[in-house]
Amino acid sequence: MIESGEAENTMITKTVRSRFNHEVGETVEGCTILEVRVVIPPQPSERRLGVYDYLVEVPPAVVNLRESHGKRKTAPEAKAAVAAQGSFTRTTPEEMGNRVIRRVPSR
Repeated sequence: MIESGEAENTMITKTVRSRFNHEVGETVEGCTILEVRVVIPPQPSERRLGVYDYLVEVPPAVVNLRESHGKRKTAPEAKAAVAAQGSFTRTTPEEMGNRVIRRVPSR
């Protein structure tokens, strides 16, 4: 059984790969670095950056429960609503709000 003191010490970690060198204790992507591992060492003579893996502590995510949004329209109801508007699917210039219509020249 987990005691209350142990539950507070458990943390979630993940690995972040970066081309930039950071030290332990710094922050990467909003998480605190716990360990640094060099995957590919940098080569300054070739002006090449290294690749580093960082083991970071992730803050616990807050879980939001979804609320029901009510009844959604089913496919037949949605099609009926479109058919009620008319059989045309393209908008007229007046419906577009007098925006400029640009035409693509033919090849």
